[in-house]
Amino acid sequence: MKKAILSAAIGAAVMGAASVASAATLQDVKSKGFVTCGVSAGIPGFSNPDDKGEWSGIDVDYCRAIASAVFGDASKAKYVALSSKDRFPALQSGEVDVLTRNTTWTISRDTSLGFNFRTVNYYDGQGFIVKKSLNVKSALELSGAAVCVQQGTTTELNLADYFKSNNLQYNPVVFEKEADATSAYDSGRCDVYTTDQSGLYAIRLKMKVPDENVVLPEVISKEPLGPAVRQGDDQWFDVVTWVHYAMVNAEELGITSKNVDEQKNSPNPDIKRLLGSEEGTKIGTDLGVTNEWAYNIIKNVGNYGESFERNVGASSPLKIERGQNALWTKGGLQYAPPVR
Repeated sequence: MKKAILSAAIGAAVMGAASVASAATLQDVKSKGFVTCGVSAGIPGFSNPDDKGEWSGIDVDYCRAIASAVFGDASKAKYVALSSKDRFPALQSGEVDVLTRNTTWTISRDTSLGFNFRTVNYYDGQGFIVKKSLNVKSALELSGAAVCVQQGTTTELNLADYFKSNNLQYNPVVFEKEADATSAYDSGRCDVYTTDQSGLYAIRLKMKVPDENVVLPEVISKEPLGPAVRQGDDQWFDVVTWVHYAMVNAEELGITSKNVDEQKNSPNPDIKRLLGSEEGTKIGTDLGVTNEWAYNIIKNVGNYGESFERNVGASSPLKIERGQNALWTKGGLQYAPPVR
């Protein structure tokens, strides 16, 4: 999950493009009949097309959930594959309505790039992958190693900080493209590859012999990944934000894609409000969608836990543990404000 650092010239151009972006995105989305989401060019578990061009992953589910909230139909979503370099101009120019592309929330992206973040759909952190044959158990044993890394990213900066702070030596092997860096690691041109841990699990699946590679336990940075929208459009910001909160609240309340119809008859006030079955509710219409917005999300996509498990969790090839992405009630960081 690359976090490309834009030059001042690119940043200025991006900010100029922001002025032409619509400040009424929800209305624009409704008018054209679909939501356009910027996603990665292919990261298993997050946003990845199959041989038929069908997309899947946590970030794709987020886009499908937005489409469900707005239209009641998860299929009314369009995906634009974006590189790390292209993702920010694409959002600022209005090419995409929302960036659901494993993007780290940072202060500079909130301010100098003119984006708004609020939710985190995946708490991540940078890590390392090595060949099992090296018999390395910790990143602290990597002094003198050749490390493959993508150029012009915060990953590259974090790598330098980590080795310097731990008084370790390393030989950076730098590539402009992520695919070239991972290919170089897989072919043995370097000892280690570094990126966000979730990316390491995804990349390992693409290795010639996945089981010959191991992800080390150290996490050396904070990488809160979540959707981004343009500043200056509070209504669209609220819609994108509460889509995630609806999925988290649904998991906490035990509402799933399989029992959501039954749950509409629940006497629980929290469930009735979320599913729009409470008499006189205006939550959905106040948001700019229908009162069944959350019901449609859960019915079509599922709650947060369902999305996590099928895309990156125990039911997926990645088999990543929930960890920090568990609900707050289970020791994790996923916490949603109440729907009331």
